[in-house]
Amino acid sequence: MFAQDSYPRINIMATSHNEKDTVKKVLVLPIIALLFLTSCLHLESQAESTLEPIPPTLSLIGQFDFGSGLIPEYRSVLQDLSDASFYSIEFIIADDLYHVTGSETIHYTNTENVSLHEVQLRLFPNILGGKMVMGHIKENGNVVTPRYSLNNSLLVIPLERSIEPKESITLSMDFDITVPQSVDLNYGVLAYADNVLALAHAYPMIAVYDEEGWNAEIPPQTGDVTYADMSFFVVTVDAPKKATLAGSGREVSRQDNGGRQTVRYEAGPVRDFYLAASPDYEVFTRAVNGVTLRFYTRDYLQAGAEFALDVAARSLEIFGERYAPYPYTELDFVSTPTHALGIEYPGMIAITHSILEPDNNYLEATIAHETAHQWFYNLVGNDQLDDPWLDESLAQFATLQYFTDEYGSAGEDGFRSTLAGRWSRIGNENIPVGLPVQDYSGAEYSGIIYGRGALFFESLREQMGREAFESFIKSYVQNNAWNIGTTEILKTAAEAQCGCDLSDLFKDWIYP
Repeated sequence: MFAQDSYPRINIMATSHNEKDTVKKVLVLPIIALLFLTSCLHLESQAESTLEPIPPTLSLIGQFDFGSGLIPEYRSVLQDLSDASFYSIEFIIADDLYHVTGSETIHYTNTENVSLHEVQLRLFPNILGGKMVMGHIKENGNVVTPRYSLNNSLLVIPLERSIEPKESITLSMDFDITVPQSVDLNYGVLAYADNVLALAHAYPMIAVYDEEGWNAEIPPQTGDVTYADMSFFVVTVDAPKKATLAGSGREVSRQDNGGRQTVRYEAGPVRDFYLAASPDYEVFTRAVNGVTLRFYTRDYLQAGAEFALDVAARSLEIFGERYAPYPYTELDFVSTPTHALGIEYPGMIAITHSILEPDNNYLEATIAHETAHQWFYNLVGNDQLDDPWLDESLAQFATLQYFTDEYGSAGEDGFRSTLAGRWSRIGNENIPVGLPVQDYSGAEYSGIIYGRGALFFESLREQMGREAFESFIKSYVQNNAWNIGTTEILKTAAEAQCGCDLSDLFKDWIYP
């Protein structure tokens, strides 16, 4: 994620680049019950859903063509993630674009080594300025009485009986969302403003269960919102025909129904599902090495959108060579009125309208940074609330590598000066890079996570040696793809490549 901030200019080959804050399991199991996509919370003015239920099958994932959304090198992961959560979601968007009703069915498998007596889901709209009301919550078809906490942003479903490791359950529920008509909270990730609907984290999301147990907290206003495992999504959107839709994954079907449209998306493996809609969107498209790039924005912003697609295409090439190939066959950008310069989602990136204006100095760094998040946050996940450096600092360092590869030493020196400038604005304080978001002030978060944290990787490279360092970054990404990275996993990977002890370096830079 990129947030607003001031930057020193980067002078590269007579072009100035002024950076702001770099912004911000396929299911192959017996299915013991039909998974239906139904909605009992329809707005009276909307037509009844025509969504067909997902048929019963011994291989749920086999009913959908998720492989077409992945480049060939990654398609074997569909077998490797056989226990990932599978979401079937229906959104019905009202004509006003800020009331959304829907239903969701989740096939959830216990992938832990302990029994689970409850399942926890996040209801993020309730802490993002909106309102999410739940109904008809069931486990394996039986009505349950849930508990709510964390300002109604946590839904706890007590299970009829504990589920053992590798056992599965089916959860179903309906919901009604009122989307905030402002961008005041958490950068406006969930909002209807300026004739654009940004529908982020707008469905009940299974919380991550790890060595700490269920991860559930109210995220700070600074930083990203979610911590999520890889999942698969089949999402149907019933929306006004006037709105152009952009959703995660691939659009696999579309039907016009008078003044309405029904569009189905398949996305996975991904860590989230995101949707944007606006009657003002035009679509600009580019194809690069088997990947389709799209930018959804207003027609008068075409020049900025075309330049952004150029930068994204080059970023995919650079990061694909340095880390691993980009996994999906599509990468979509949408412009929104977010207060952040950019916000990452799996296979999608939201960019604030304003930096697409002519002569804006922040666009190139923002696009490179947000594209880097497709590797650091999505392909290799992390706890974005407790370990923000593992995606934000790495994405900043990746942006430094973009400017190095694209512009040579002038680009490298120019972007490095913005990293140093960030850190200098808090007096070059030796605040640890590896703290949770909530432990930093706003200025410290910018200076440490987006400045000092990226510069750490230069010190790491110097101690390891360039060749060992480049091998380490590549192995870290490829060995942890589709999983969750941690500070210790990253440190161990680096030490394995250099055959050295990096404890002192991590103590000086990372550890509290």
